[in-house]
Amino acid sequence: MIYAPNQFTPNREVREHAAVPTRVELCKTVQVAEGTAMGVETSGLTLAVFHIEGGFYVTDDACTHGPGSLSEGFIDGDVVECNFHNGQFDIKSGEVVSPPCMIPIKTYPTTVEGGAVFIDVD
Repeated sequence: MIYAPNQFTPNREVREHAAVPTRVELCKTVQVAEGTAMGVETSGLTLAVFHIEGGFYVTDDACTHGPGSLSEGFIDGDVVECNFHNGQFDIKSGEVVSPPCMIPIKTYPTTVEGGAVFIDVD
């Protein structure tokens, strides 16, 4: 059998490469005061950036129960209460703290560098 250059040959090893996450800058750290949140829309995502307990955390902004915006919710320590039906989520883990919410919110690996908040997305 004859193969053209750059075609697969029977003894050639095929390697799959994992997707490399894309680093996305969301905001400057000075834009989000301690104990508050800020909504950010970027790269097709609608996110909430929280500044709590000296750190920055990022979740999806939409409540999993209804049309509430978590960046507009009430923050108490590391818990955010949705402004729509008052369901609560743990900001750091995304886990549900109290109903009516049943589904956790998505969280994102967050990095602070050079005074800016970044996440990695696939």
